[in-house]
Amino acid sequence: MLSAASAPLAQARPAAPDTARVTRVTRTPAPGVTLTSLTYGQRDADDVWTVQVNLPERADGPLAGAPTALGPRGTALRVAEALRAGGFEPRVEEVTAPAYADRPPGVLGWTVRTGRYADEAGAAELAGRLRAAGFTVRTRYTAQDGTDEDAPQRVHVLRVDPDAFGGRLVADHGPALHGTERLTALIGAAGALAGINAQWFYDDAPGGLYVKDGRLLGSATRGRAGILLERGGRSLSVDTFTARVTVTAGGETAEVDGVNRLPGTIWNCGGVGGDLPTERPQHDLRCTDPSELVRFTPEWGAPPAGPGAEAVLDARGVVTEVRAARGAAVPPGGSTLQATGDAAAWLLRTARTGGVLAFDERVWDGRGRPVPLRPGTTILQVGPALVRDGRVAVNAVADGVVRDGPDQTFTYDWTVRANPRSMIGVDDRGGLLLVVADGRRPGVSEGLGIDGAARLMVSLGAREALNLDGGGSSVLATSEGVVSHPSDATGERSLGTGLLLLPRGR
Repeated sequence: MLSAASAPLAQARPAAPDTARVTRVTRTPAPGVTLTSLTYGQRDADDVWTVQVNLPERADGPLAGAPTALGPRGTALRVAEALRAGGFEPRVEEVTAPAYADRPPGVLGWTVRTGRYADEAGAAELAGRLRAAGFTVRTRYTAQDGTDEDAPQRVHVLRVDPDAFGGRLVADHGPALHGTERLTALIGAAGALAGINAQWFYDDAPGGLYVKDGRLLGSATRGRAGILLERGGRSLSVDTFTARVTVTAGGETAEVDGVNRLPGTIWNCGGVGGDLPTERPQHDLRCTDPSELVRFTPEWGAPPAGPGAEAVLDARGVVTEVRAARGAAVPPGGSTLQATGDAAAWLLRTARTGGVLAFDERVWDGRGRPVPLRPGTTILQVGPALVRDGRVAVNAVADGVVRDGPDQTFTYDWTVRANPRSMIGVDDRGGLLLVVADGRRPGVSEGLGIDGAARLMVSLGAREALNLDGGGSSVLATSEGVVSHPSDATGERSLGTGLLLLPRGR
């Protein structure tokens, strides 16, 4: 049985801010654009520092080096007994998750904690004693469990009436896709009024489907959510997207595994062609495939070098060189097709200098309808979806933010617990919402779980809304500087992509 000190960590559904208790500071950076910073919530007696004690992956596994934040009840009770035998006072707490659009509410697992302190120093001292006793631990602040409906929050909302503003919303990246850039630098280089961080990035490059002005610059994590922007952001829709790229050489057609990413590395999984350990989307998980075809465009920069094969193509798709190694520069307006593993033998057999490689690029929405890749079309795959048709609708399982398998530590830390969050949405009048909730600021702004982010966007009037990259990447800025409070100790982080609000004529 659970000890008297045990208690559930039930996942309350964070309510929308109580409008009577919200402090607003609003200014107007440009006609049709308002920037409002909201402060609400309050610290209470239940907001304390504590120490989480990790659990082993197996019920009988060693406690030293235990890797998981939560696990089965029996395992948690075993760890609690070991703590008690060492003179500590543990609490075994049940952790639940709210309902998502594709997953009912339920128990994620059990976690073990000990100690209650008003400040982090007390918890850190206890953590040191626990480590000396052979346990693997970390400090936690309970207001960031994602369960407190009235936790302190600071939220920044850029609201845009596209018609009154007259400008446009565009996606942008730094001088090369393979490389990161601060949002304030992107804003300055583009002459933008404001901007927000956009996609996740891995290996210093954007991750997920990236279509800019009709050009496919990044391949999709199949079935994950994203936004489709047209008419400079006057049309914005949230959907799930799948892309397929094929190449025909020497009369044979093959699947192209990726566009503008490192061959063999599939971040977030959701790829094609036998990726391991899964082809299902799994956020922040690195899948691998030793045999791939990956296309590089000039936007990438210098392609990676290594063993395999490669075809170099001019702007018309004519092969100018076939190489038994990878790493050639991309010709202006052209591309290269790199191959590894068995795919290298295929490319060397089918590609011929002077011949043509014909690429076919197709994107489909969640209903299987083709999405035309034409000038003015932008797609950014991020996710998960938060709001559809004015209602909370988080596609957590399909988007891979509920991790497969028994270890739900990632789901707990990334999806359920409070973190800094960035969101984009559109209201019933077609107005844009660019929103950042500060987080990881104990007693000032705790951040939001994914469910809380969705509920916030509904409270702001969103008809459709999507989660953008978050954590230390969350940032909202104007041409005057950073508005939000990035959580990294070093401040504003360099990003893979940003969404920029350009004034008329830019």
